[in-house]
Amino acid sequence: MASTYTAPVQALIDELGRLPGIGPKSAQRIAFHLLKLPTEDANRLAHAIREAKDKVRFCDRCFNVAEGPLCPICSDDRRDPTIICVVEESRDIVAIEKTGEFRGRYHVLLGVMNPLEGIGPEQLKVRELLLRLEPEGVEEIIVCTNPNTEGEVTAMYLARMLKPLGLKVTRIASGLPVGGDLEYADELTLGRALEGRRTIDA
Repeated sequence: MASTYTAPVQALIDELGRLPGIGPKSAQRIAFHLLKLPTEDANRLAHAIREAKDKVRFCDRCFNVAEGPLCPICSDDRRDPTIICVVEESRDIVAIEKTGEFRGRYHVLLGVMNPLEGIGPEQLKVRELLLRLEPEGVEEIIVCTNPNTEGEVTAMYLARMLKPLGLKVTRIASGLPVGGDLEYADELTLGRALEGRRTIDA
């Protein structure tokens, strides 16, 4: 069925609909909200998007979002380089940092293994993790992938690969609900999950 919207409106709805978690109805609602905004508010949003795309990059070491070659955590000499917490996305770091329980460094995989979508270890930052181990004197890897099927598959893969290298490989405890996301966990639950981490039996 042909669209009843003008081409610019339809293009806006289509672009918004490509964002994760935004269905056709939500895209339509957001588009009309944006159209009702005062011009300066809409321009401020457009500027914020352009600014983020221009200035934000991935950290050369851990692939967290950064404005320079290294993110603030990798630049902080007070962090313990012998423990690396492996997460799926940068937003997971924010959740863990809020707990105040972790003083090591991070490694962002930029996704999880998902064979159905053709995502294997080659599509993630796994090789880059391996290259960090010796130079940084890493002793423990805490796998903090989400407690869902893809997160568990990724955790088991990492454990099988890292354990023969003589590293301690642990997984956050099961205080998090299965199928949940780290970014939605409250600080207390996530803090306890980190404290109670267990060794992965690969």
